Amino acid sequence: MTASMSAPAKPKLKLSVQFATAAYPQHRALLPRPTLTRWVKTALFADGELTLRLVDAEEGRALNRTYRGKDYATNVLTFAYAETEADPVSGDIVLCCPIVEAEALAQDKPLQAHYAHLIVHGVLHAQGYDHEDEVEAEEMEALETELLATLGFPNPYA
Repeated sequence: MTASMSAPAKPKLKLSVQFATAAYPQHRALLPRPTLTRWVKTALFADGELTLRLVDAEEGRALNRTYRGKDYATNVLTFAYAETEADPVSGDIVLCCPIVEAEALAQDKPLQAHYAHLIVHGVLHAQGYDHEDEVEAEEMEALETELLATLGFPNPYA
């Protein structure tokens, strides 16, 4: 294979993983760095520098209140920092452990599958995908479903 026929280069990733809470050791055990890296890389379409931060309900609520004006903890928050499409993807993806766990139980989903979905969702947000209207939501959900299937997870919306 000549250089001109080679496959496109895979995006480069600088990933920081922060477990900001010690209260959920089973989550940490379920989410080893190589697994998290694989999930992020699957959803990353350009070079990126991302942080995954897993937090407790108190920090999740404070961040949601401060940055979105909503006084409750939510499953995932994405803070995207790239200012133009030419900038590398950069952002913080914050996952609230007790909310993710409660949703997985309520939806009868394996906890790892729910984390995979929310991480893929957050990485897509960091790249500018959104779900503010029906067309955007359908596009984003279809992409999430496709990416999760490549990781061996079922459709999270089924």
